[in-house]
Amino acid sequence: MIVENIKEIQNEIKEVCDKVGRDANEVTLIAVSKTKPYTDIEKALESGCLDYGENKVQELDQKYDLLPKNINWHMIGHLQRNKVKYLVGKAKMIHSVDSLRLANQIEKEYAKKDMIAKVLIEVNMAGEESKFGIKPEETEQLIREISNLEHVRVCGLMTIAPYTLNPEDNRIYFKKLRELSVDIGSKNIDNVTMSELSMGMSGDYKVAIEEGSTMIRVGTKIFGERNYNI
Repeated sequence: MIVENIKEIQNEIKEVCDKVGRDANEVTLIAVSKTKPYTDIEKALESGCLDYGENKVQELDQKYDLLPKNINWHMIGHLQRNKVKYLVGKAKMIHSVDSLRLANQIEKEYAKKDMIAKVLIEVNMAGEESKFGIKPEETEQLIREISNLEHVRVCGLMTIAPYTLNPEDNRIYFKKLRELSVDIGSKNIDNVTMSELSMGMSGDYKVAIEEGSTMIRVGTKIFGERNYNI
């Protein structure tokens, strides 16, 4: 069923993009494999999907060693500074940078290997106290500070919208993140691009794509419900 689920979502991406006049190739499907065994990813690879998202560094690290090296790994969960070193050379992109302290640690670890870390700035668009992410009004300043780091490249923005039964409820947050991205992009800050918008999950990715998402993070709809007790 995993392969069929991915194919269904890929078809939906194309349908939504056709509806709003976008190229479906602009949207990357990130299969969120957190808590799932590496054998599920082996199955998912049969669909041609190469982008996978993990919430925990240890889990990404373990799966990296067990699976093909052409997989694009995305660190999408909250990142502790003492775990950054385990991502060097393994994560294609870090979606969850929300402080200069974390960015400085990424700079330190990636500089050791003379590598570039591609990162997204996590913005708490809905102002939820339970979520990580910087305030929208503080985002540009943080990006300007990070832009001075030699081994960190800001490639866009990310948000985790509130859980809701009605996807339309989150349209306002996706729209505002897109507007923030356009505004920051217009400033032409050195060492910064706003090419990626990581927004939309299993329940609301269609709305997110309509509002300009370039990366959707889908787990449950691909792999099924998660067991957090394992």
